[in-house]
Amino acid sequence: MQLLSSRFRRLAALVSASGALWLLTGCQVMTITNMTPDNVPANPSQIYTITATFKPASFSIDEASIKPRIVIDGQIYPMTKSSAAELWEFDYQLPAGRTNANYYFIVSYLGKDAPPGAIPTEAHSELQHMSIAGRYVLRPEAGRAPVGARVSVLGAGFTPNDVVYFDNQPTRTVFESPSSISFFVPAVATGKSYTLRVAGGGTALAVGSFRVDAINFTVSPSALTLRAGEQQAMTFTIPQPAPAGGMLIDVQTDAPESIIMPEVIVPAGQTSVTIAVQGGKPGTGSLFFKSSAGESSVPVTVTK
Repeated sequence: MQLLSSRFRRLAALVSASGALWLLTGCQVMTITNMTPDNVPANPSQIYTITATFKPASFSIDEASIKPRIVIDGQIYPMTKSSAAELWEFDYQLPAGRTNANYYFIVSYLGKDAPPGAIPTEAHSELQHMSIAGRYVLRPEAGRAPVGARVSVLGAGFTPNDVVYFDNQPTRTVFESPSSISFFVPAVATGKSYTLRVAGGGTALAVGSFRVDAINFTVSPSALTLRAGEQQAMTFTIPQPAPAGGMLIDVQTDAPESIIMPEVIVPAGQTSVTIAVQGGKPGTGSLFFKSSAGESSVPVTVTK
């Protein structure tokens, strides 16, 4: 009997695409399912666990006789039965400088009616491939936050050139380390979900879906009149303590030469912040804000 009929060859090609490898040897069938992702996050020890299941599809196979092995880099190693479910695993230390490996599985087994001293039947999988990803996203610190919140993204391979995008809108992004960057939720429409990605430092990385919540805040005083060079205090108050990293309040002005002020960030754990607004060139304008209550503004007049 052929190892695989043309019909089973077509079936194997289809099933292997989803990770399940069907093998037919003699009149007995063994199913091998590779549980190892094609792309594996890099780790400092360069040791990677390859896992698979080996399940007989025939009651005539003696399950106790199943002995899986892995062939990787031309060497054959026995696999170890895991305590988790029916997994078999093998820890492989990738040689220095390598970022990928090719391997396949061999499994030997006996039939339940095999006589003493019988030679086990062997089956093998198709060639498998594993790539080590040095740049990837693990997860964002949160899946939702209000406008202005600072949110970290954990992963590896980040660079100072990376920018987090909400759909196609870039955000203010802060490089913290190769394993962490953070962004401030931009002043976008609230109550919606956006697709996040990291781009700019190499391969673009998908982060996932992120929902922007509404938050209200108050501003005091409701109007400012000051001379050129004079400073007045302005206080921003939010209803809940600011999250870790602080809360950035987006402030715009139509008179940048007349109104001089720092960016507004409510410190983490605080509910308010007071900043100094300084008069520049004489003129009139406004400070504009966005919150869950809608858009609002504070008129500012600067005299000589």
